[in-house]
Amino acid sequence: MDEYNKILEKYLPKQSVDLIFEWINNYKIHLRISRNRRSKLGDFRAAYNGLPHRISINNNLNKYSFLITLVHEIAHLVVFEKYGNRVKPHGKEWKITYRNLMNPFLLDHVFPDNLSNIIYQFMQNASASSNTNLLLARALKEFETEGEPGMPIENLEENSIFKISNGKVFKKLEKRRKRFKCLNLENRKYYLFDPLTRVHLLEEDVA
Repeated sequence: MDEYNKILEKYLPKQSVDLIFEWINNYKIHLRISRNRRSKLGDFRAAYNGLPHRISINNNLNKYSFLITLVHEIAHLVVFEKYGNRVKPHGKEWKITYRNLMNPFLLDHVFPDNLSNIIYQFMQNASASSNTNLLLARALKEFETEGEPGMPIENLEENSIFKISNGKVFKKLEKRRKRFKCLNLENRKYYLFDPLTRVHLLEEDVA
């Protein structure tokens, strides 16, 4: 137990470890720390054919993001055990369960006060990913332990030319609801970018 707790402390706020360990033990969860995945922060796979419930969480998350994501996935597990596949993945049953599971961490002041207030508001109607709530995503970014290269695309002026991590070059255009429309300068196709996507500025039109 002590050895497992030490591993958890690398990824979670210390005050949360005992309860998380209790849940992992009670629900017989196989927890996997995964490489960074662009498409998701974590996932849940239900037990089958003698295999236990499996949850994986990206290894590059800060401790608060890791905790929020892990509880998100444990909520999926709890809902699955109660309802099976009879309810929507992020329906009202999951939202209520997620909120109830998060409450102990909010009541025990595991999160800094300013972040706790934002999480409390988010939990009133939680979305499928914390990244889709810009207020929460920005607040969590403040707790990154290592500086990330580049800058958020929302900080660029319209018509700026930028490069993303795979080397592709785009021109930033107008905002479409929550994301920015951008033109790929090679294939001339349009793509939508999350405002917090980090990019490298190449050029900026000033006239």
